[in-house]
Amino acid sequence: MGVRFAAGGGRQGWIRTTLTAVGVGLGVALLLGASSIPSLLDARNQRGENRYISFPDGELHPSDHSFVYVTNRSAFRDDEINGVLLQPDGARPPAPPGVAKMPGSGEMVVSPALRDLLHEPGSGLLRERLKNYKVVGTIGDQGVVGPSELVYYAGSDNLGSNERGIRTDHFGGEKGYGDTRPMDAKLVLVIIVACVVLLMPVAVFIATAVRFGGEQRDRRLAALRLVGADRRMTRRIAAGEALFGSLLGLILGAAFFLLGRELIGSVTIWDINVFPADVTPVPWLAAVVVLAIPASAVAVTLFALRGISIEPLGVVRGTGERRRRLLWRLAVLVLGLALLLPLAGSLDGSGGQVKTAQVATGAALMLLALTLLLPWLVEAVVGRLRGGPVAWQLATRRLQLSSGTAARAVSGITVAVAGTIALQMLFSGVQGDFRKATGMDSERAQLYADTNTDDPATARKVLDEFRTTKGVADVIGTIEANVERAGPLRKGEEFKPSETLMVGDCPTLRQIARSTGGCEDGDVFLVRGDRSPDPGGELAKPGAKLDLRPTEEGKKPSSVKTWTVPKSARTLQARTDPRGDRQSGIYATPSALRVSDLLAPALRMTIRVDPRQPDATDYVRNTAARIDPTMFVRSIENYRNDKRFNTVSTGLYLAAGATMLLIAASMLVSMLEQLRERRRLLSVLVAFGTRRTTMAWSVLWQTAVPVVLGLALAIVGGLGLGVVLMRMLNRSAADWLVFLPLTGVGAAVILVVTLISLPPLWRMMRPDGLRTE
Repeated sequence: MGVRFAAGGGRQGWIRTTLTAVGVGLGVALLLGASSIPSLLDARNQRGENRYISFPDGELHPSDHSFVYVTNRSAFRDDEINGVLLQPDGARPPAPPGVAKMPGSGEMVVSPALRDLLHEPGSGLLRERLKNYKVVGTIGDQGVVGPSELVYYAGSDNLGSNERGIRTDHFGGEKGYGDTRPMDAKLVLVIIVACVVLLMPVAVFIATAVRFGGEQRDRRLAALRLVGADRRMTRRIAAGEALFGSLLGLILGAAFFLLGRELIGSVTIWDINVFPADVTPVPWLAAVVVLAIPASAVAVTLFALRGISIEPLGVVRGTGERRRRLLWRLAVLVLGLALLLPLAGSLDGSGGQVKTAQVATGAALMLLALTLLLPWLVEAVVGRLRGGPVAWQLATRRLQLSSGTAARAVSGITVAVAGTIALQMLFSGVQGDFRKATGMDSERAQLYADTNTDDPATARKVLDEFRTTKGVADVIGTIEANVERAGPLRKGEEFKPSETLMVGDCPTLRQIARSTGGCEDGDVFLVRGDRSPDPGGELAKPGAKLDLRPTEEGKKPSSVKTWTVPKSARTLQARTDPRGDRQSGIYATPSALRVSDLLAPALRMTIRVDPRQPDATDYVRNTAARIDPTMFVRSIENYRNDKRFNTVSTGLYLAAGATMLLIAASMLVSMLEQLRERRRLLSVLVAFGTRRTTMAWSVLWQTAVPVVLGLALAIVGGLGLGVVLMRMLNRSAADWLVFLPLTGVGAAVILVVTLISLPPLWRMMRPDGLRTE
């Protein structure tokens, strides 16, 4: 009978059922999305593993199936580009994932996103960088992690002699080839709290949605009592109505989820996007959602009827005469604290283990306590409001008559803001553990790069090309190589002592050492650094005889080239260079030795760009690609974040954005449901001469009062939960004003929802609302 009332109760019944189904459906869609995260991550990781090129075990000889590769990462403006240069050794090399065959020399296959980017009008610098390769195909979905990833494979014919070239015969790394370290306990704590914070508002909203239209339902149940239904029967009928609405909500939720899944491939948030096929709920998690939602709807409905006496001649509610009790609501808060407080200091250090169930239950109980305290707080405050303008009096009187409905409407935003405040405090407290100073100085230089060269003239030409690049302010560079002590191994030695030999001009010397005297071409210096506090040992001292071409392990000895450190060599103290290194070793100016005698020397450069030129970095990358396609230009960063922390924080921001959208949509549905319930009352007030602007202000005040109280409670509760979580780390709160932007966002969401609800309010304030049957 309850299902028949919900499905066949006329226009009013269908409106209530539809609002309930939409509300439940929004929550179901988000829960299905959350249950898809494990499969989404597995699919992304699997594609990453399939295209990963692992190092071969031992030396691999050329064959029909082998090839040489060089990773060639780059970037265009703020977008990272992952490139790989390939050179086959034979006629049957394996093809990269998503590609029919390996591209030939001068050919390139690109991901769909990179193909589209190359065709954009503003991508001229990127087209110039890759102009030596002809696009001959597109990488399939199985070859990219996400649809917006910028990837290419390019063929080359000169990788065999490249020092960075690696020979292998297959694509695909071992399972779990990535970071296999156990996750830091502090990061686990962040993830647990985040799951609670993100899912609690969804649960609160679903509980609110199944109570839409409660007043009309109770009047109908009273009529059923008049014709002979008993109290148990009315409760079963109410449960049937809620069950039908929740089942319809499951269907709508699945539809919302499928629609969102189809659109998700075209959306990129914080550099993350996914293929629609990856967003597939884990079966057992989806089953939990399907079973839990109807059961929760019935339980919430029966719980809501506990304070209502449905009699044959009407409905008597307990809220008017019987005030809400505070003690049992505080008991839930105390229980949550009792679970969390004993964990104080348990994660102080790296060896702690997170008690997942205890932390999750304690945090959930503390947030649940806020939803229980909010109705009591609203009732206690609005019961004392008196006087004021007409709009204010209309609003306060409505709140005094039915404060529970208003409190439920903002409970979701209260829980979301409180949880986010606590999570943000926890984030600010632990981010220092995952954000490490690199020691680099981005004020002195912004980029660095290196390439192999054994010719001083070529090195000078490379430096000159960078110096004349548009947007470059200055370039310093040194040619570096490893040298050993000349002569055979001595008794008891397994390895000869080695040292770094640097060749550069005098201006460059001033960037890496503190010069106390003059410098001329032909001078030699012994540079003392942190890694070698006493370079005046066996090698870095005047008169030392060095082997400039030491034999590499596993290779044939090369022709011997020796050089003696001159007696005039002076000792200097190392200075931290822009890359954060305090280089030690032997520094020779170009005329002091022949660079061509060195074995595999590398030209290392740091580059300072003009901040007034917005594309200076891309001009530098283009110059590097023109000089050496395998040269990788890196950015100099003062800080570097842990990759896992970046992944977790990005995922949390993405989920928080989805939750906030859900809350905004849920508040809009709740507002429309309340206006529909009061349609006749609004029409009566307008018929008695009440101004429409007065009614609009009254609606705004009815929303504003619970919102202000809810946000105040969220601030106190969120800061309290944050302090308790920080005590687990044995740390004090770093930022007590973290609530300011969050409460601002919450207030803005509520204001926008209220403004959107004004047009329906205007339509409901018509005289035809007085009609009845």
